[in-house]
Amino acid sequence: MDNSCGLFYASTMFVSVILDPSSMDSAKALASVLIHFRFKKVQRACWEHSSISKEMLVLLKKEIDRVTDYYDVVRMYQYPVQECMCLTELSKKKWKRCLLKASSLK
Repeated sequence: MDNSCGLFYASTMFVSVILDPSSMDSAKALASVLIHFRFKKVQRACWEHSSISKEMLVLLKKEIDRVTDYYDVVRMYQYPVQECMCLTELSKKKWKRCLLKASSLK
């Protein structure tokens, strides 16, 4: 089996979502989406879910994309993604992803 960080996801993963909304309307819409997906608010702009499936994560990203505008920024920390930490960011209506291996953290 290939040990590189690919598109393989564990059946469930921990996901933390950090919000930087551009307006109160965006903040309310994003909070509503996260509540719907059963995320728990742990700090002012930080929400967490300890066991979300990859299918639900895909739906979550679609909903976040639907309720955000060009000026909103959403950052997601996902673990594990094939034994890697995955950082995904929505900025200027574009998703970007970065996979971090344990060896790259040393």
